[in-house]
Amino acid sequence: MTLSAAQRISCDVMETRAEVARIFNIQRYSLNDGRGIRTVVFFKGCPHRCPWCANPESISPKIETVRRESKCLHCAPCLRDADECPSGAFGHIGRDVTLDELENEVMKDDVFFRSSGGGVTLSGGEVLLQAPFATQFLQRLRRFGVHTAIETAGDAPLSRLMPLAHQCDEVLFDLKIMDTDLAQSIVAMNLPRVLDNFRQLVADGINVIPRVPLIPGYTLNETNMARVLAFLLPSEIRQLHLLPFHQYGEPKYRLLGQEWGMRQALPPTEDEVSAMRQRAEREGFNVTLGG
Repeated sequence: MTLSAAQRISCDVMETRAEVARIFNIQRYSLNDGRGIRTVVFFKGCPHRCPWCANPESISPKIETVRRESKCLHCAPCLRDADECPSGAFGHIGRDVTLDELENEVMKDDVFFRSSGGGVTLSGGEVLLQAPFATQFLQRLRRFGVHTAIETAGDAPLSRLMPLAHQCDEVLFDLKIMDTDLAQSIVAMNLPRVLDNFRQLVADGINVIPRVPLIPGYTLNETNMARVLAFLLPSEIRQLHLLPFHQYGEPKYRLLGQEWGMRQALPPTEDEVSAMRQRAEREGFNVTLGG
């Protein structure tokens, strides 16, 4: 269960501090989310409502308190306090970090970055909600020669996106529902702004890698893929990452006391994924599964 409900936020109005960020996880030794061995920092807060989200704990910008029944000793009376709980059944999701603290944490993995050509990826949630901090943080990493990347849906004012993108060696850019009305009604996304931002990044010489989640009932269909390819073809980008739907996030919804609308959805079959891949390859794209 969760003791804090997610609130609606927007990249247009989100107030952020350049010196402090709110994160909810640091994943080390990742072989996804960019080249080599990577440390992925997950920022808290997201303006979108993707039904397939695998990180529901990322949506609220608040620090949340959850209760893990398997750890509970059923003390009486229960203090419902994560700091005082003797068994650790109550815990926090989210914490605030300074630039110095986060730099010290991720640079513990520097030997793996240098031996593998890896680096640091900022993910979420949506990192653009905390763009001032993220921009300063990547500036620091680049001074150490660390390869940097962000994962983003690109739905924010260009004034937030562009300074951060210029500190990246890669921008992993998600293209989701490619119908303007459906993107707005289903995931609360401003698709025209997303596509304009993508074009601006490409025009500015940013290394953008488009990624398409393959979600049954939403993006796993010929029409959506055709729209993705039609959008990308005028550019010189010929890399494309396909991200098949999975159900790894289901236990997180249970922990948060939330119903997951995709609980009954099945991952795409090999034939379904292959059809999307071949469709892109026929148009000249170099396709990677996962990313």
